[in-house]
Amino acid sequence: MMNDLSRRDFIVSGLALTGLVTAPGAALALTDAKAKALVDQVVNEINRVISSGKPVGAMISDFERIFSRYADVNIIAQSTLGPDSRRLSSGQMRAFVDAFRGYIARKYGKRFNEFVGGRIEVKGVRQVKSWHEVASTVYLRGEAPFEVRFLVSDRSGQDLFFDMVIEGISLRLSERTEIGAMLDRRRGDIDGLIQDLRSAG
Repeated sequence: MMNDLSRRDFIVSGLALTGLVTAPGAALALTDAKAKALVDQVVNEINRVISSGKPVGAMISDFERIFSRYADVNIIAQSTLGPDSRRLSSGQMRAFVDAFRGYIARKYGKRFNEFVGGRIEVKGVRQVKSWHEVASTVYLRGEAPFEVRFLVSDRSGQDLFFDMVIEGISLRLSERTEIGAMLDRRRGDIDGLIQDLRSAG
């Protein structure tokens, strides 16, 4: 059986990863249909990349584009820092988000080749508190199907996913653990962490 890390890596490879910030005056409230439509778009693009036959480098570039377009990257990156995010300057935050985006793309995008022939199917959607949860099933060759739930919100001003829960494990919180360990090794040095993220993955 595939271990939990490999399952998580696959999903982030396809989608990628993602606290919430309230943006006043969104034009249209998020609905079940809009949340499902967003995840349908993500899944369709990921399935195309998986089956494209492209080299790994090209898949990584595709994954970074998908992540940037459909995930709330600023919120995801900020969330992985937790309370430490409050001590960053605006310039440091911009640099961190940019480094985080590339780190995620390299770390997970390079796993695409391991999952050629897999697919993701969207199953249903429901509202949970202030966000919407879109359920899907992941099918991999030679593995039992497993469930992934995408958490979608419009509170940043756009319909974006801000987390994925894979068999009960939040990818956003998993990345917080990873980033926290990297920051600890740097003894809290944010600039050092940014340098590490630019070369990691």
